[in-house]
Amino acid sequence: MPSPEELSLNKASSLPRSSSKRKLHEPKNPTASRSTSASERGTSPTQSTLPFTKRLKTSHSAANIGPPADMSRTQSIGSRPKVIDLTRPSNFNPNTGAKKLVIKNLKPTRQDVDTYYSRTWDELNGSLSLIFKRQPLRQPLEVLCRGVEAICRKGDAEKLSNHLRDRSKAYLEKELLPKIEREAGSVNVEGLATVHKYWTEWSKQATLIRSIFSYLDRSYLLNEKDSLQLEDMGIQQFRHAVFSKSKEKDGRKLGGKVIAGMCDLVRYDREREEGLFNAALLKDSVVMLHIFGIYRKSFEGEFLKQSRKFFDRFIEDQSSSRMKDYISACDNLLYKEALRCDTYNLDSSTKRSLLEEAHEILIEGNQDLLLDAQGLAGLLNASLMGSLKALYNLLRLSAIQDKLKKPFEAYIKETGSSIVKDPKVDEMVVRLLELKRSLDLIIRDAFEQDESFTWSLREAFGNFINDSKNTKAWGTGNSKVGEMIAKYMDTLLRGGLKAVPPSLQSDAKDRDAAEKQGQASTGDEDAELDRQLEHSLELFRFIEGKDVFEAFYKKDLARRILMARSASQDAERTMLAKLKTECGFSFTHNLEQMFKDQELAREEMATYKDTLGNSKAGIDLSVNVLSAASWPPYADVTVKLPPEISRVIDKFSTYYTSKHTGRRLTWKHALAHSVVKAKFNKGYKELLVSAFQAIVLVLFNDADPKAGLSYKFIQAATGLVDAELQRTLQSLACAKFRVLTKNPKSREVGPEDNFTVNLAFSDPKYRVKINQIQLKETKEENKETHERVQQDRQYETQAAIVRIMKSRKTMTHANLVSEVIEQTKSRGAVELSEIKKNIEKLLEKDYIERNEDTGMYDYLA
Repeated sequence: MPSPEELSLNKASSLPRSSSKRKLHEPKNPTASRSTSASERGTSPTQSTLPFTKRLKTSHSAANIGPPADMSRTQSIGSRPKVIDLTRPSNFNPNTGAKKLVIKNLKPTRQDVDTYYSRTWDELNGSLSLIFKRQPLRQPLEVLCRGVEAICRKGDAEKLSNHLRDRSKAYLEKELLPKIEREAGSVNVEGLATVHKYWTEWSKQATLIRSIFSYLDRSYLLNEKDSLQLEDMGIQQFRHAVFSKSKEKDGRKLGGKVIAGMCDLVRYDREREEGLFNAALLKDSVVMLHIFGIYRKSFEGEFLKQSRKFFDRFIEDQSSSRMKDYISACDNLLYKEALRCDTYNLDSSTKRSLLEEAHEILIEGNQDLLLDAQGLAGLLNASLMGSLKALYNLLRLSAIQDKLKKPFEAYIKETGSSIVKDPKVDEMVVRLLELKRSLDLIIRDAFEQDESFTWSLREAFGNFINDSKNTKAWGTGNSKVGEMIAKYMDTLLRGGLKAVPPSLQSDAKDRDAAEKQGQASTGDEDAELDRQLEHSLELFRFIEGKDVFEAFYKKDLARRILMARSASQDAERTMLAKLKTECGFSFTHNLEQMFKDQELAREEMATYKDTLGNSKAGIDLSVNVLSAASWPPYADVTVKLPPEISRVIDKFSTYYTSKHTGRRLTWKHALAHSVVKAKFNKGYKELLVSAFQAIVLVLFNDADPKAGLSYKFIQAATGLVDAELQRTLQSLACAKFRVLTKNPKSREVGPEDNFTVNLAFSDPKYRVKINQIQLKETKEENKETHERVQQDRQYETQAAIVRIMKSRKTMTHANLVSEVIEQTKSRGAVELSEIKKNIEKLLEKDYIERNEDTGMYDYLA
């Protein structure tokens, strides 16, 4: 049997007998791992220790590889071996884990305590020296950590802490600092790079020191209020060495060079000195100052000071720049400053202060350039969305965007007034709509849909549209804009979308907005036409007096109805509904009656044709019977009708007067139109002409094709006055479709001219419209309309005066004038001189009287 101090691996071992058995000391702990010795675990002197441990190497246990005992016995007497069933599962279970040694009754030798502590202090001191020299440690880290724990448990934690602090301080101030000062050089950025380099090395050294002295950190320093923990101590000692203990060189200590170097890096970046700029160094330096805790105290103030100087230089460099260029440069500068703060981890407070300084210097300090009316006008005229958006955003950064409204309104008034006064009156409304469309897009895309600018736009449009100076420029005494809006609407309602200029058509954003609001897409033709009419109505809303618009809209509507020239009846009805909503029932009463008259006329003609039966004449007559009160007044033009036309007209007159007793028909031949079938060399054509054109053309049925007819003969046969006849002959012989030939050839028609049928006339279409001139307004008609508006306004003014005096009985002149202006402003602006004239007329008619004693007006019943 082996002794208790010996360890047998296996009783039935197959190892050679010469293998000597190893004798080991038995520890107090009966088991120990093969892979870790007691000395490696760093046990304290009070614990059992193993001076050394030998590893036993075995490849297999004897029990696992030796043959069974019964088999060996059988083979020795020569018997047959047993049959082995190879299909049975094997019972062999190899042990793949670590082998364990069981040590019994180990008695290690005891170490002297004082020797252990002395040796531990020496090992820690030596390790610090190696760390400071950046050399590898000679002792395992675990052994050093156990040593620190042992010293702390002994009660020498304070002594150890002071010793570590003194050693680190001495190293930083006497060894590392002189090295940094030697390598720092004279350039600030070099000094910054050197400090950062050694700070990075010291960070690694301090991390290793904290790992060794972690028990001291946790058990002692954590609970000491007057002592810094190891991480804070390492930061504080390095910061103190660099920023307080360094010597001055070139007028700066190392700390000053660090701050100046960082500011120089920012300057290199601003000035695009790519060869000198080091992005990584700047970013890491910001982190370093944050760790030191001196970022705000030492760096932020100097950085902002240098930034202010940079902004001042920027202003000087841009002093001669145009507004557009300055906005672009300023916007780009602010973007880069903000991006730099984010990229290099500058504090949010630094970014906020920096941008506030920039806004104060670049924006608030340079308002004269940013709010220059002429410069803004240039941007608005060119519709420079990028520059306008940048300008608005710049001003909004300093909360002074409202100051932009004044030059914005001034531009609108000046531009709008120039359009209204421009002699090219036919383009007035299109140009006004283009102006408004452009400004709407600017407010939408550049001014962030700022409602205050929308109100400014409305105020400015209303100002120049109703400005009396612009009204007097046309010599009509009325608003020219109201007239031209009515005519533009007439163009849209006659021509549809084909009459809309490309500059006013909807864009993708308009279509998206319409769909989001649940409206029909502007891709729909009806919806787009409705939208264009709505834009015209927006201009109409700016007009203070609606009477001029009403007069011309009513007149043009009559022409569209009578000439059947409306592109869409739905659009007509929709527009009428909009006007009714905008101005009230009284405004559209007559307009609605015009549509009713048209419907009644169709029914009347259907009844009349039923009475004719099969006795219809060769001329297909269609008559519109209109109520004179609802339709515009038309002058009576004398004309001699051909006999065949007179007969059918007389027949209808007899029918109508017999059916409607007490009514009288007044024929307005100037508004009539006809379809005339004509034969030319290349075939037949249907000519859509006015009544006067038809009367003239019919005369050539009996004329000599070669000789033709003279001007005087045509005038005598038709009875038309010179102005009307010349206009009619000019449309037939000098316009686009020349069905007559004039001799001599010229653009003007004179009394000596002669006319023949142009048998060579041709056109791809079978039906040719020649009566377009009938839809155009003459200067005389325009003047008559304005005079009629003026006359109606006088009657309305007098009626308002009478109503006011009847209710008040007695009033002063000033109060009466104020009341009259208030009551008549919806119909049109009335001049004070006009009000005074109407008061004088009522005095003459004895509606009111002036009390000479009191100076007041009295109403006379």
